Amino acid sequence: MKLLEYEGKDIFEAYKIPVQARFGVVRIGDAVESVKLDGSGPWVIKAQVLTGGRGKAGGVKIARTREEAHTFIRNMLGMKIITHQTQGAALTVEEVLVEAACAPEREIYISVVLDRKEATPMIIASAEGGMSIEDLARTKPERIVRMPVDVNTGLLDFQARELAFALKIPKEHFRNFTAAAKAMVEVFVDYDASLVEINPLAITKEGRLVAVDSKIVTDDNALFRHKDLEAKPDHEASEIEKEAKAIGINYIGLDGSIGCMVNGAGLAMATLDTVKLAGGSAANFLDVGGGATVDQITKAFQIILKDAKVRAVLVNIFGGIMKCDNIAQGIAAATKRVKLQVPLIVRLEGTNVKEGRQILKRSGIKIEQADSLWEAAQRAVAAAK
Repeated sequence: MKLLEYEGKDIFEAYKIPVQARFGVVRIGDAVESVKLDGSGPWVIKAQVLTGGRGKAGGVKIARTREEAHTFIRNMLGMKIITHQTQGAALTVEEVLVEAACAPEREIYISVVLDRKEATPMIIASAEGGMSIEDLARTKPERIVRMPVDVNTGLLDFQARELAFALKIPKEHFRNFTAAAKAMVEVFVDYDASLVEINPLAITKEGRLVAVDSKIVTDDNALFRHKDLEAKPDHEASEIEKEAKAIGINYIGLDGSIGCMVNGAGLAMATLDTVKLAGGSAANFLDVGGGATVDQITKAFQIILKDAKVRAVLVNIFGGIMKCDNIAQGIAAATKRVKLQVPLIVRLEGTNVKEGRQILKRSGIKIEQADSLWEAAQRAVAAAK
């Protein structure tokens, strides 16, 4: 789950990571005057979208008067943002953050990421912040500082000092920097994160150390431990994905034309790969789980068919916990309920597979049965065309 900037800064404040003074979040439908602009400015108006490069796309504006701030808020809400990270897709700005503008004298990049190869959190930092760390790593790899962290001890004092020395942190900011670095690791561990990033961590002209931006990505599988995050809307999910999540179905929309319904994440991934190998492209990843009921299968069909791109449906079920004859009964009942209008290809395997195939054969449903996944994928691709 990716958090918006202001959501991440809420967490930063709780962990005493310094952030700019914030005056509020304005949403579509709110009165722009609802935000209280204390002080004499300037203020920064930031589009709250899950992508980098907002500034270049017009999603960050500096306002020097209240009238200018209100104009920027009004113009930014509802605008479409396309950056190098959105792959051509436009993101709608539904919320903007208003906070005190910052005048950085120096910008630093620092993040805590999950290093899967080393199986440990890893601090990635650079004395040059405010730019794409990927570009810097490619062009000037020697300027990237890497430091593994023990998940049980967190960032130790001597490690924090070594990091500060490596980044040439001025002595007057040494204490605040080491405290912020240690707190970032605490956030990473406490929130089951895969990324905690500040870019830039600025040393301002007024002599403050401040997190100008925030980026936090948490593990969806750990949300049951974080009820505060679980209650937040998933800003990346489509309406179909939100509906599937609400009824306990694992669904991710893709850009193909073959709707896939599978039980088990591993089998679902194999199904998507096989469809691609057969020359087609899946419209979704959908895992109904090992103990799918008739009701769940019906809802899975309904969710798949809400995607207008779907031109054929491929069902690939391995009967284990739930036997193939029960699954076949569920498929027959579900397809009658949803009044399926696109070709349906079914491949069953596992316990009571013969009985399951007979049930489908006698059901009166227009259906193609396949003996193998490869055959099913080929038939689905041909049907979708």
